[in-house]
Amino acid sequence: MPKSKVMGYSHTELFQVVSNAVPDRNAIVQRNLHFTYAELEEVSRRIANLLLENDIGIHQQRSDLANWESGQDHVGLFLHNGWEYLAATLGANAARAVPFNVNYRYVATELAYLLNDAKCAVIIYHATFAPTLEAVLPLLNQQPLLFQVPDDSGVPPLPGSRNFHSAIAASHDGSLSTTPSGDDLYILYTGGTTGMPKGTLWRQADIYEAALRVGARTQAGGESALGILSAAATVRPGKRIMPLAPFMHGAAQWGALGALFSGGTVVIPGEVTRLDPFDVWRTVEDQQVEIMTLVGDPFARPLVDELEAHPSDTSSLVHITSGGAALSAEVKARLRALLPHVAIADTVGSTEAGPMIVNTTKPGSVDTRPIGFFLAQEGTGVVDDDRHHMLEAGHSGVGWLARSGNIPLGYLGDADKTAATFPLVDGVRVTVSGDRARLNSDGLIQLLGREAITINSGGEKIFAEEVEQAIIRHPAIDDVMVVGRPSNRWGQEVVAVIQCRPGLTAADDDIIRSTHDVLADYKRPKAIVRVTQIVRSPAGKADYAWASSVAIGAIE
Repeated sequence: MPKSKVMGYSHTELFQVVSNAVPDRNAIVQRNLHFTYAELEEVSRRIANLLLENDIGIHQQRSDLANWESGQDHVGLFLHNGWEYLAATLGANAARAVPFNVNYRYVATELAYLLNDAKCAVIIYHATFAPTLEAVLPLLNQQPLLFQVPDDSGVPPLPGSRNFHSAIAASHDGSLSTTPSGDDLYILYTGGTTGMPKGTLWRQADIYEAALRVGARTQAGGESALGILSAAATVRPGKRIMPLAPFMHGAAQWGALGALFSGGTVVIPGEVTRLDPFDVWRTVEDQQVEIMTLVGDPFARPLVDELEAHPSDTSSLVHITSGGAALSAEVKARLRALLPHVAIADTVGSTEAGPMIVNTTKPGSVDTRPIGFFLAQEGTGVVDDDRHHMLEAGHSGVGWLARSGNIPLGYLGDADKTAATFPLVDGVRVTVSGDRARLNSDGLIQLLGREAITINSGGEKIFAEEVEQAIIRHPAIDDVMVVGRPSNRWGQEVVAVIQCRPGLTAADDDIIRSTHDVLADYKRPKAIVRVTQIVRSPAGKADYAWASSVAIGAIE
């Protein structure tokens, strides 16, 4: 196994240090429920003992395994956002089992694939998902332990399941028999938007350095300083962060865990089954939220609409981070007008790399950087088309966005895809994303778009995201996805699937004409298809398979 450049620490050690430093500080706030660090540590310890009592933990050490193998039991989290998700994550880590994310939008066949691929030993699920899970259980290669989390759905317990809250209360609070390691796994499944979901295997020490570390740096010699982390958590007030996307997606998990590993407070909105803009702004005001994370225009636009219609006290906010989908220039400008005191960061990353590039607009500054240009995070660069060499700044060619340093080990159970996604480039192991990019002479990275949704029209490559950014500027358009559909003339033709803003509309020619100043003729849509609602995941991720079917179905 390739050795990390830092020795690193397990997530259990990191959380323990912070909990010891600030035991009485709130770790989680959800409606009227408050967990201090000491209380969250106790709950997570009870969960760990509950798992260990059922022989759930580690069975083979990391040093004896290939990069695509796991020697730990896997615990599926089939949950809406809530304290249970974070407590179960910490508890599984302490037991040296591995929590993994379950997409609660999956239908039975998709869920069965995921749970079989993960060899799921335990699944913790909200009661509302019990009917789907019940249909899946006969399709599984092994029957997991079932812990049902009560909710407002009124769905009765599945046969053989245990009430998660009752099981925690009955579990003992004694010290643990485990000694977690920085080599223990962190598993994050991809969304499956460009193929079947893949379980990305990170060492806990590596994902901490890549995505979860807030403030405390490493010492010379490469060893993370728990003492520095403890002192930092003690002397500075913890930031109050509110992730709006579901914890089943990486960016929301990273925001929440990063807060817990630095002495911050995770604030969870009252409504967790959907985005409720009124509830979000009320929570910001009531809980004095300082940092908000969201997912591009699908989250930002309704939040802006609500704040414009019903102003709220946002004086506590200092930072908004958007990841997973870009903010359009129009929505970003509206955000800045409403929140001139707030820094706004557009970030791009992936399950396989963590955050890679960022574009931050600070309060009072002029946003002169064009949409689509970003600063590289540490270790991020562009690999040539053949994935053999890193490109120099100013190289005219288009390559692949990539990152070196603290990166994943590989994909669970898949040696071939591990080798393809994590190759050696110039003798250094890197993770290569599916994003196409250029490295400009000024060091800025121009993000072009995902190869998987690139449109080949008339021999030209067209990046869907570039066309979407041009179209969304039109004042009548609320949301858009751009796809290619078969064309006898072009091979593929560009089609924009649009959702208009309530009460507004625009002619096709007007929409296409509005892109003339930013798009070459061959990139402009050949057709516009209107829908009442663009289909996206709960985290705002685009469903391009759906958009393609809509575009093809619209052919007369």
